[in-house]
Amino acid sequence: MFLFPIAYILIFILSVRSILKKNIEGALLFLVAGLPIYTISLSVTYMYGFAKWVPVLQSFKEIIILVFLGSILLNLKKKIHFHLVDKLVLGFLLYTLLYVLLPIGQNSIMNKLLAIKGLSFGILIYFAGRLFDPAKLYVNKYFHYICAVLIAATCLTLYEVITYRHIQTFSGYADYNYHYFNQDPSGSYGLSWTFEIESGRKRFASFFANPLEFGSAVILTTAVFVGLYTTNKNRLKIDPFGIIVIACITLSIIFSLSRSYLITYFILLYVYALLARKKFILRFVYACVSGAILYMIFFKGNDIKEYAISTLNFTNPSSLGHLLAWLEGITTIFQRPLGIGLGESGGRLSGVIGETVGGENQFLIIGVQTGIISLTLYLWIYFAIIKNSWRWRNKLKGKEKKICIAILLIKIGFIIPSFTSELESYLYVSYMTWFLSGVFISIISRKKDPLIQTG
Repeated sequence: MFLFPIAYILIFILSVRSILKKNIEGALLFLVAGLPIYTISLSVTYMYGFAKWVPVLQSFKEIIILVFLGSILLNLKKKIHFHLVDKLVLGFLLYTLLYVLLPIGQNSIMNKLLAIKGLSFGILIYFAGRLFDPAKLYVNKYFHYICAVLIAATCLTLYEVITYRHIQTFSGYADYNYHYFNQDPSGSYGLSWTFEIESGRKRFASFFANPLEFGSAVILTTAVFVGLYTTNKNRLKIDPFGIIVIACITLSIIFSLSRSYLITYFILLYVYALLARKKFILRFVYACVSGAILYMIFFKGNDIKEYAISTLNFTNPSSLGHLLAWLEGITTIFQRPLGIGLGESGGRLSGVIGETVGGENQFLIIGVQTGIISLTLYLWIYFAIIKNSWRWRNKLKGKEKKICIAILLIKIGFIIPSFTSELESYLYVSYMTWFLSGVFISIISRKKDPLIQTG
């Protein structure tokens, strides 16, 4: 277990060292390799009695981004012409910052600052990608790294499945969450309910924070994998490494037992089949869906079957809980269209103070806290990126096309999970998505204005 915090610290040191040597691309090493093991590294650190070091380790992710962005700004040589998405992103940041000062909500200024970090820090990550010179980004290398992270995660998950033990039972997960986030251990395994389905069957998370974050990492990797192996002619050209990645993606989706991510996986296959005009992939998706329906009709007494059916008819506690929380969040937004204040919904802060409205819906969490205007801006940003990536998918070539396809599938892929989880709290996925979004907008902005350059 002690290897996790050691690896986390070493990755941070290497990344900072790389930035200071003006190889600012090295910051991506921390995003790709450091963030996936963030929670397990902190919980192990706490378990070994180094509680005073935990806040320091927590700050590494912000330090990396601030140093990264600062280095880019210092080397900026040309004026940046703002794209529509840039303006929307800035508007979202400035508008939500107002809620730190406005007398809305019951939280103190300090708690509001903590809440705004969780809500809007992604904007800084976006601009780190937006101002980064795409020509200096080795897309193939880092996309391979992302795939390698999932391979490592799958290997650990196989160990969990074989031993039928969550790695989190050895990492101090429950004590860490109780001490820092006031979350009592729950569920049948002394962790939290998210580590099991209603029948008690275990869901595994590998070295990620929980099975849902693991599922989100699988979707991110799936999108990156498709971008990596798609040629300029929209053909999927896979090598032996790619075959291993496909196997790991499939196994990880199964072991995380996440309904929304399983559905999302097939949605991504379907979207890619339409994008590349691959009829055999469409047939595969149809066959899988038909097989699942027939399985649920003809096979009885299976907990996986009951899990799926109870999800569809909203009779299990999780699905019913989501539905009730959504209704509460929607009602709150209509009653308080300007929001009820930062930190009053979602995030770690609301969990600590014991007050939360809107459940685990990323969209409602934003709307409940800062109102309809911020929610509109967030949705506008989200779908503007999808629209632009769809429009440019066949106009770009090489690594630019890879990034375009990856961000298109990432954004489409996370629509459904955003309704059932606070996606921005999954650090690895959130940071990579914001960064790649910024890089993509930088690419298409340069196509429109070739004078835009950064040093």
